[in-house]
Amino acid sequence: MQEAKPYVVTGRALLGEDLREEDVTITVSEGIVTSIEPASRTPGRWIVPAFFNAHTHLGDTVAMDLPARGSLADLVKPPNGLKHRVLAATPRAELVRGMRASITGMLATGTTGFADFREGGPEGVAALREAAAGLDCRPVILGREGGEEVSDGAGISSVHDVANAEEIVGEARAGGKLVAFHAGEKNPDDIDDALAFEPDLLVHCTHATDAHLRRIVDMDIPVAVCPRSNWLLGVAASAARPPITRILELGGRLYLGTDNVMFVQPDMLREMAFTATVYRARPEEILRAAVSGAGLAGMSGYLEEGQKANFLVINPLKNNISFSRDIRTTIVKRLDSSSICQTVLTMQ
Repeated sequence: MQEAKPYVVTGRALLGEDLREEDVTITVSEGIVTSIEPASRTPGRWIVPAFFNAHTHLGDTVAMDLPARGSLADLVKPPNGLKHRVLAATPRAELVRGMRASITGMLATGTTGFADFREGGPEGVAALREAAAGLDCRPVILGREGGEEVSDGAGISSVHDVANAEEIVGEARAGGKLVAFHAGEKNPDDIDDALAFEPDLLVHCTHATDAHLRRIVDMDIPVAVCPRSNWLLGVAASAARPPITRILELGGRLYLGTDNVMFVQPDMLREMAFTATVYRARPEEILRAAVSGAGLAGMSGYLEEGQKANFLVINPLKNNISFSRDIRTTIVKRLDSSSICQTVLTMQ
């Protein structure tokens, strides 16, 4: 919610990018965190950064759990994959209704922003804007098929799927917009070609080699991984893919996303819990990956003085998480929407 007057909340907070745990009183004035002061005898509340879903395809809501068989290309490759045929046959009003329902679900599970690869050209971008209108969320829309011109940037499929990638990237750069590529989802063959464009974001990198990862880290390009989707689509079958551990070892910037609503609910709580279980990364690393994507929207995402307010207030007394000995671990592995009692978000 956007606050028109000073808002004050006291509780145990996860502060800064290091997510340090402290008892504090936080004051928000005109949408900015103006002070974070030490507090004693805090009430039973946790205050934690809200989540940012760094990769979605929300239009796919209308194809949710559609019985489907076939290769990755058969299902999602443009322009004739199953999802594209479903989208083309769906009336606009139904498409908007589906995307709005998914955004509402994300908000209920603590996600206040998302980066969406939006099919359907300018009309597809307009449909997503309509779906998000009036909701307390911060969408980053990456258009396709001409939608790049009226959105926040270009959301490009594999560079091998798009004949005019150089033109698309050039126009996006000229407009000061973001450039993002799917790369390395089913094999590593398109990663070098994507890196040649020096993108702002790579999605998946499921099959990136160590040499690829070193280049990506040296170029300071964030990678949005989507573990549940990779497993469900059969492009991952072990903790080696996507190479989350190696990205973190190399000091890379890791973002977390959920990918296609056709297959996976856009729920960052489930994504974090799955990632913690399969990939065994440290909880604070997973939580950072679920927050840092806010950089795509031009904001920190973390609880710091001088930053835009973007946090959740959690009531741990609503269930057994009040017994937690480590809030970061509990947020990543156990939190559900029933404990989220308030969202504080600056929309401007």
